[in-house]
Amino acid sequence: MTIIQHLKQNFFSRSDLTALPARTRLSISQREWANEVLLRVIQLVVIVMFCIIYAASPATRPQGSFSPVPYVLGAYLLLSVTGLVWGMLREPPDWAGYISILFDFALLYGLMVSFHLQYMQPASFIMKAPALLYVFIFISIRALRFNPKFVILAGIVAAMGWAAIIIYVTRIDPGDNMLTRSYVQYLTSNSILIGAEVDKILSILIVTAVLALAVNGSRNMLVTSVSEQAAASSLSRFFDDSVASGIRSDAVSLEAGRGEKREATILNVDIRGFTRLAARLEPDEVMELLSAYQGRIVPIIQGHGGVIDKFMGDGIMASFGIFGGEADHAALALAAVEAIFEDSIAWDRLEGPISRNAPVRIGMGVAAGQVTWGAVGANGRLEMTVIGPAVNLSAKLEKFNKRLDTGCIASAETWELASRQGYAGNLRANLRTDAIDGINDTIPIAVLAPMRVRETVAMPELNLQASPIPSNSAEDR
Repeated sequence: MTIIQHLKQNFFSRSDLTALPARTRLSISQREWANEVLLRVIQLVVIVMFCIIYAASPATRPQGSFSPVPYVLGAYLLLSVTGLVWGMLREPPDWAGYISILFDFALLYGLMVSFHLQYMQPASFIMKAPALLYVFIFISIRALRFNPKFVILAGIVAAMGWAAIIIYVTRIDPGDNMLTRSYVQYLTSNSILIGAEVDKILSILIVTAVLALAVNGSRNMLVTSVSEQAAASSLSRFFDDSVASGIRSDAVSLEAGRGEKREATILNVDIRGFTRLAARLEPDEVMELLSAYQGRIVPIIQGHGGVIDKFMGDGIMASFGIFGGEADHAALALAAVEAIFEDSIAWDRLEGPISRNAPVRIGMGVAAGQVTWGAVGANGRLEMTVIGPAVNLSAKLEKFNKRLDTGCIASAETWELASRQGYAGNLRANLRTDAIDGINDTIPIAVLAPMRVRETVAMPELNLQASPIPSNSAEDR
């Protein structure tokens, strides 16, 4: 992108809010409302400063003369308090912002004229008033609305107001308009130098233009930021929290065909006999059961550092060590299995779809090894996934629970790895060798169950070194 294109896109283009989702527009509107309240607070602070300065200044006006300044300050203070209260109670419409701008400059310039009248000085006295500097404050606070139209209107009103002041000063006394061409005389007397006053108007307009461009660019970035935040919030509902966080922070490059090797442990969880159970339930009942079951399992997995890879009907596939690269991934996976066992004991007593369809039994398969992790897909449809022998073995071990009528099976290598990584929980393993469907040779496995649950499966003697886990030939999951 060239500099010209960047400027056009970010500063000169206008964001189309109507094309945004309703929730995004609401989020932007709420931010603008909060900034409007802040703007009102600043207005109130400014008028309070005016009041304090006026009260602290010595009274130099003649005795008995009319004093309009307190009335102008009082009106300004009343309007500022009213605007702040209104802004806190409800979101002010745009027309209220326009009126606020008109009141700001009418009262500011009215205050400057009031000082001239109160102290009975020549009209050119107005041109020397330092209160003109507040013009830039009143223009800049409109930038808080993240809408350039308020800044532009404030600048135009300020410039027109000062032009009206110039006309008033030069026309109030036709016999003496106080005009001069001498810069020295202008600085050392009440004379008026038209060039200097035009310069003030130009300064007001230039500041307005710069602020309007900056506000428009900020608004475009705000819209983009809020849109991406809303998208990221939705993204986290489809990805695991760890994956979504990595995508938002740009730690993960969502590009198909790019992967990374990881040492990880894969856990597959499935409801036993779910097909038969779903056949006798209504569609809503099936989804309620799945939601309740996943609502119990997923927090446990995530609480032990697992990343949910995908939901496959009643199946849940999770990986440990993929995203954070934990050195104790196998131990964490078995700790999660233990916690799932503990939680499932009370399922029959839960209120809701799980207890209504009791008994709900689950099968789990656990396998560790080197896997490839990355994005796959095409035509704009990507999916984060984990691929490798450990993934396939975990799925096959989960299915093998049905043959043995057990709750969890891990590869013996995974059980040993978890022990070396420090797992010393309540699970106990019955070690055996079996021919697993889809794997050519028999392999050593560990049938896992909590210590107080006695497995009925026989535990033959096993030489773990004699039968390494092979790379399975089938790639089904």
